Amino acid sequence: MYSNLRSLIFKLDPEKAHTLAIQSLKFNLVSNVFDENKNDPIFKTQIFGKDLSNPIGIAAGFDKNAEVYNPLFKLGFGFVEVGTVTPLKQYGNEKPRVFRLVEDQALINRLGFNNQGSETILNRIKSNKKIGILGVNVGPNKDSDNRLNDYLIGLEKFYEVADYITINISSPNTENLRNFHDGNKLKELLKSIKDKKNELKTDIPIVVKISPDIDLNQIELISEILLENEISAIIISNTSESTRDDLKNIQRHQKGGLSGKPIEQKSNLLINQFFKLLNGRIKIIGVGGIDSGKSAHDKFLSGADYIQLYTGMVFQGPNIAANIKKELKELLLRDGVKNISEIVGNKTLS
Repeated sequence: MYSNLRSLIFKLDPEKAHTLAIQSLKFNLVSNVFDENKNDPIFKTQIFGKDLSNPIGIAAGFDKNAEVYNPLFKLGFGFVEVGTVTPLKQYGNEKPRVFRLVEDQALINRLGFNNQGSETILNRIKSNKKIGILGVNVGPNKDSDNRLNDYLIGLEKFYEVADYITINISSPNTENLRNFHDGNKLKELLKSIKDKKNELKTDIPIVVKISPDIDLNQIELISEILLENEISAIIISNTSESTRDDLKNIQRHQKGGLSGKPIEQKSNLLINQFFKLLNGRIKIIGVGGIDSGKSAHDKFLSGADYIQLYTGMVFQGPNIAANIKKELKELLLRDGVKNISEIVGNKTLS
């Protein structure tokens, strides 16, 4: 069905097409196909002590304003992350700011945390009871004079309605945001988050979303800081500012973050490096280039406990979660395993 519509959808500006997708989900215009593996025990796991029907999530960026998380659960996603949410409403960067690279199965975006602001989004979540595991991804306003405090505002706003909070330090589209990967800045930020949690008397899990463009020699220090501050999970990774050399599309040099198939191997390498160092002490959510059961399988083998996707849905359509589960189950049965968790980090099965 989606393959027949895709050529028409791809004639639209990518951001307009995304708005159309949100509206279609909001008004239940997207059919919830029968998911034959909806309750299959082979996919059952836990995240932050809560039961999860499957470890396939939708990444932040799709449902920026928390408008359609329940319809996304109904499409077969095990968990949904909304945002990135900033304290105050902001427009983001100037348009055009999303580019579809069809030949490369990729997107480039420079959206810049466009969202309706924390108060509006908080009220929306309060009035629309979630039917699954919901994460809220928070970040600072572009013109904030205290970005660290903006993260604390995000935590304080959402800790009572979210199942976890993601600290986004990895977008390439907010100037100097990635400076938080620096050891001293990261320590200061995560200690402040930990202190705020103590002040609020909450044990909400904190997740940190990192850049795929970090130096490999930063991995050990970042891991140490995450462990020191009792971070529950790390998302690997956000979009990339590099990895452009082999792209075919004429728009490959547009400024912004690259997502989709071209960053798959880069993401898998980084996941595996962190997996070896963290040794299960911090969970890993793998992102980047997932569009099939095979690519999902590779993420788990690299060391991801869970996966998220977004660009894959643009190219494969709204039934992607069900399709991934169907193909992934065949691979798991081939591997002779009874549960998805058995293959995490097990490269001998690749």
